[in-house]
Amino acid sequence: MTTAEPPNGLSRRNIKTRQSDETPGHVRDHNNLQEEDVKRRQKHAQKVKVKILKQVQDQLSELLDEALTESIQPFTQLQPAVNGKTSKSFSSGFQRMDDGKVFMDRPSLLDELFEINHIRTIYHMFIAVLLIFCLSTLAVDYIDQGRLVLEFDLLSFAFGKLGTVTWAWGVMFVYTLLVPYFTLMFWGSLYHNFPSKLGLSLGTGLVLSAVQTCVLGVLPIYVAVHYQLPPASRFIVILEQIRFLMKSYSFMRETAPVIMKNTPKEGESPRFPTFSSYLYFLFCPTLIYRESYPRNTHIRWTYVGTTLCMILGCLFYGYFILVRLCVPVFRPAETNQPFSKRTMVLAVFHSILPGIMLLLLCFFAFLHCWLNLFGELLRFADRMFYKDWWNSTSFANYYRTWNVVVHDWLFYYGYRDFLWLSNRKFRTAAMLSVFIVSAVVHEYALGMAFGFFYPVMFCLFAIFGVVFNFTMNDKRKMPVFNVIVWACLFLGQGVQVCLYCQEWYAQIHCPRTGNSFWELVTPRSWSCNYQS
Repeated sequence: MTTAEPPNGLSRRNIKTRQSDETPGHVRDHNNLQEEDVKRRQKHAQKVKVKILKQVQDQLSELLDEALTESIQPFTQLQPAVNGKTSKSFSSGFQRMDDGKVFMDRPSLLDELFEINHIRTIYHMFIAVLLIFCLSTLAVDYIDQGRLVLEFDLLSFAFGKLGTVTWAWGVMFVYTLLVPYFTLMFWGSLYHNFPSKLGLSLGTGLVLSAVQTCVLGVLPIYVAVHYQLPPASRFIVILEQIRFLMKSYSFMRETAPVIMKNTPKEGESPRFPTFSSYLYFLFCPTLIYRESYPRNTHIRWTYVGTTLCMILGCLFYGYFILVRLCVPVFRPAETNQPFSKRTMVLAVFHSILPGIMLLLLCFFAFLHCWLNLFGELLRFADRMFYKDWWNSTSFANYYRTWNVVVHDWLFYYGYRDFLWLSNRKFRTAAMLSVFIVSAVVHEYALGMAFGFFYPVMFCLFAIFGVVFNFTMNDKRKMPVFNVIVWACLFLGQGVQVCLYCQEWYAQIHCPRTGNSFWELVTPRSWSCNYQS
């Protein structure tokens, strides 16, 4: 008995049916594995691509900066065209002692960022907070006094005695305008024919230093102390004192080497920088002297008006921050509680918000608005007064980008001159010396403005700043280090606002009983008892 076999066609159809039932599952699994592998490879390739692009971008940026500097360098020796003609400056054809700063036409970074709606919204948020401060002040005054009062007594006190400030500034300006310039002309006219060039240079330098010490050193301090100027007025006098000293030094440092190298031919007189270029330098927003700078073609008066309004807005912003966030906390009448570690820690953390807001206001009001205002009025084209310091992942980068104007002066006349004198040795010592000088000047300005000695900024700058500069260096690139930088800035500003406010009220509540050295240098807040 034989079994009936299915026809061949049916058998083949059954086999194909079983294969068709199994094949799609295997194919799908295989395809899924391939897709996952491709995705992994794409992710890896994307990471490698980002890393390579970043490295290439950094290297290209450095190469382009060097190429741009080299290409622009010859043209910086030429003055801008006047009536269609281009004239050479007195220093053309002579190489400076080192490759100095190159000025070029470039806008401020915030002006570029404000063209982006997302960034401009942050600016609008700060304006909204200012309006809220204003409304809260009006509301509190109405509740307390039954009427709308918007007094600015703190501003009028801080900027008092502006007449004294004006004549003191006038004396410093006239001296800086005339004495260094004509001293240079006197020295330069005798230098190449004088039998003892070293003796002439030393004698002229000593006399000029003595006069500088009296007029730009002692006079501003005497005016601030003798006339008992209020804090903001003192700050104006002291900052102008420092600015005139730095500008006059830059003028002598940049022009004297050129005169020494430029031996005039027989019958010719030495070539000196023009008086108009020096006068322009005293007002333009840079501390590095050049015979000429890149200039804009016209003044944007709308920009000038807007910038003036922003400066005034920053003044009122600072007023509201102090009145609403600092005075109620640190005024002795409001703090009738004994000193303890708890109250101190709470005071520091409470001061972080006003401290960081004051830091941002000082940056925006001075480094952006004030410098751009003078740059626009003088058609000064190089507006790189700061860089993107807010993106810093290291304190070394933060110090370089926060205030480019002062950093350039310290770099070229402090750091690089130190290396030149030491035959390019002791780089660490050069960096430390610049930090110490900067810390001393910052503390001097604050101490003179407040009228007491309390070296909080000096300690933060010269001790913690130096440590952070070496530990958090440019090798730190991860975003977490930007968080650390901001956290340190928040805490540092909180400490400064807290300690300076406590000392300000301690000086009022517990005045000095003598004028001994230790009385002057010992903070009153350490021993002042508000309970008495």
